[in-house]
Amino acid sequence: MTWNPEQYHRFRAARSAPAQDLQALVPVRDYHNIVDLGCGTGEQARQLAERFPAAQVLGLDSSAEMLAQAAGGPATPNLRFEQGDIAGLTGEYDLIYANASLQWLPNHPALLARLWARLRPGGVLAVQVPANHDHPSHRLLTETAQEFAAELGGFTRFGTAHGASPVLTPAAYAELLDALGAQDITALSKVYPVVLPGALGLVEWTRGTALVPYLSRLSQGDGERFLAAYRERLRATFPSERVYYAFTRVLFIGGKPEN
Repeated sequence: MTWNPEQYHRFRAARSAPAQDLQALVPVRDYHNIVDLGCGTGEQARQLAERFPAAQVLGLDSSAEMLAQAAGGPATPNLRFEQGDIAGLTGEYDLIYANASLQWLPNHPALLARLWARLRPGGVLAVQVPANHDHPSHRLLTETAQEFAAELGGFTRFGTAHGASPVLTPAAYAELLDALGAQDITALSKVYPVVLPGALGLVEWTRGTALVPYLSRLSQGDGERFLAAYRERLRATFPSERVYYAFTRVLFIGGKPEN
């Protein structure tokens, strides 16, 4: 997928609020190695490096475009960035931090088990994922993808080709963490309201995230037709010039016992 950092940051304030809440859940400890999974343009990794200056912080992301912007930030001695996939994470860490990244990976029970194995005793796993897959903006995106099945090779992010969203409920994540032996578990759902200028605002919002895997698979001409069809579906559902978008997130955190 090809990510556009500028498009993603058009709603920087709204997208950063859940991240700040996740940071607030992370306890102050003597961390030595921290990894930020799906670090994007590096803001969260940089904050972790500044907050825990004694730790070595790794920002990991699969997007060269995002990492190029991350590397352009101010020099931070205990922070480095690498290109790589979350599923292939190696090494051991005292804090595994994942802000708005794990929703792109399937089978969260298996995924959490793999991440837990990379966590040192006494370490912390802190995660935040969007939970808007049942919102009309996403359901209409799937409908549009089905209209463009030939051009997309049958791909739909949330549909029959790839199954439902991998994102679980807070209760399910808490149960998974408990089964892994976690302690001090917190799991919650929170709505971060965003007011958008009608259907066009919803298009611009989703262009930074949910639309990316679709437009990355389409030619410029097909992409323009796809956007037009998606926009018309949104206009029919949201005819007003003001849309209250209930931006829903799941946050959870758990600690690994010392022994």
